[in-house]
Amino acid sequence: MTMARATGRSTAPAEQPVSKSQVIMNEMVLPNDANALGNVLGGHVMHLMDMCAAMAAMRHCRRVVVTASVDQLSFHHPVKVGELMSLKSSVNYTDRTSMEVGIRVEAEHPLTGERRHTSSAYFTFVALDEQGRPTPVPKVAPQSEVEQRRFRAARKRRAARLALREEIARADGETG
Repeated sequence: MTMARATGRSTAPAEQPVSKSQVIMNEMVLPNDANALGNVLGGHVMHLMDMCAAMAAMRHCRRVVVTASVDQLSFHHPVKVGELMSLKSSVNYTDRTSMEVGIRVEAEHPLTGERRHTSSAYFTFVALDEQGRPTPVPKVAPQSEVEQRRFRAARKRRAARLALREEIARADGETG
């Protein structure tokens, strides 16, 4: 039995609070995760971010999800071998079948407790039904001022992505 079929649900519930989707993952950086400089590999960080963000999306919709896009992935500071990484994610915005998940990564020195923001990104996921087709997701219900600000910013990012996609399609059509 698939996970989606196990839910026995064909339509998405009306709303879910952001708190239902929140995920915190912790990871210790080991030498096999690092490059020759002793910094964690960017691809490894991206993999962990994708996993953490996917869990938030799945918690929100209780469906299997797939990564549709990644926006504004930024590496601010390296994470060194021996440091602890904390990844935090939650759903910022939902459309009919898609969800934007914000994710923030922090590094912590295990002996001093000093923490710093190392990377962040916005992942878009699409929920799938039992046949692997996009399926409706619950609306996200931002409650705090921070959640409401993230929701408004995510809506603007979505509008900008769609406008850029349309602009590129028009340009491709003109050049043929």
